[in-house]
Amino acid sequence: MPHAKNFRVYFLLTILAAFALIILLREHRPSFLRPDLHLNAYVSTSDGYLLVVDLVSLGVVNKIYAGSAISDLREHAKRPEIWGVSSAGGYVFVLDVRSNQLEKIPLGPSPLELDFSAAGNRVFTTSAASDQLIAINVASRSIAGRARTASEPVQARIAPDQKTIVVVNRRSSTLTLHDANTLQMRASIPVIPQPDAVAILPDSSVAFVLSRSQNRLSVVDLQRAVLLANLELAGRPSQMLLKPDGGELYVISPEAHVLQAINTWTHEVGDTLLVGDSPASAILSEDASEMYVADRSAGHIFPVDIVNRRVAKPINVGASPGAMRFDLSGPDEKPRMLLVADESSGDLGVLRLRTDSLLTLISLGAQPQRLAVKLF
Repeated sequence: MPHAKNFRVYFLLTILAAFALIILLREHRPSFLRPDLHLNAYVSTSDGYLLVVDLVSLGVVNKIYAGSAISDLREHAKRPEIWGVSSAGGYVFVLDVRSNQLEKIPLGPSPLELDFSAAGNRVFTTSAASDQLIAINVASRSIAGRARTASEPVQARIAPDQKTIVVVNRRSSTLTLHDANTLQMRASIPVIPQPDAVAILPDSSVAFVLSRSQNRLSVVDLQRAVLLANLELAGRPSQMLLKPDGGELYVISPEAHVLQAINTWTHEVGDTLLVGDSPASAILSEDASEMYVADRSAGHIFPVDIVNRRVAKPINVGASPGAMRFDLSGPDEKPRMLLVADESSGDLGVLRLRTDSLLTLISLGAQPQRLAVKLF
């Protein structure tokens, strides 16, 4: 009889151990499948460094100086590279993630953001102080072309059809349309004052233009190069996110404490959800079923069920959560973690998406600002 009891105990322990191993493998599958596979986060800090965080061991493994005032940071989809912008230094930098060697490409004064072509062979950016649109050859790390824009271009986005580059010009309050091959300007469209960002529908037909100083949103017909409407918002927006199928645009407004949904076909403001005290930034899941909204003043992340328009229980992540990124577990796998940069505490929060709970806080020792993630 004691032998039978011992057998049952051993059997239960074996089952529990198997479940624990399955959970562990699900959390950190890349390192178990291939010893030479790496999953890293790259975090820019206020003092100009890139901190390399191993997302398997959940610790900082390297620190690389990239330049002052890093205004953008992105992973290249097809190359083992992280690209970024030093707006104060006037250059774009490229980090080889395998060697951790960093290369700089001088551009001109005040570059701010990057955008990649669909093929990944070109990068588009602007020089805000010299009123230029700039194309970079990714392979040769050289300037492929320059063209004049309107006054103070702060963002360049290539349309999904890869034929047009849309440039947001803050000082002139215009949207300029440029040929993607020659970079030459084809049209200039007046929009709301001091525009900051643009979102383009998947069919390249319409663009939405946001200004963080206005409680309005411009709608532009890109085919006819005309302003269609200026939509009234609940408050001044901080960010907009486009649903992958283009059906809805989501706008975050910290001062109004809301998330607003805009129908991109009818150009009407639809549902409005109250989200925390000061929602400032958000990230949308790939299937657009869920959004995570960071409340900077309350130190919370709010999961939002987009389909049913429900705000779930907040997740505590520390003071002033800002930039967010999902981990990249593989081309055919869903992300398992959400990374949250906390500027006040100098931490990188790691949330487990399966349970919507805080997994750990990684101390960075500096103010994290931008995030990129690379699997290589």
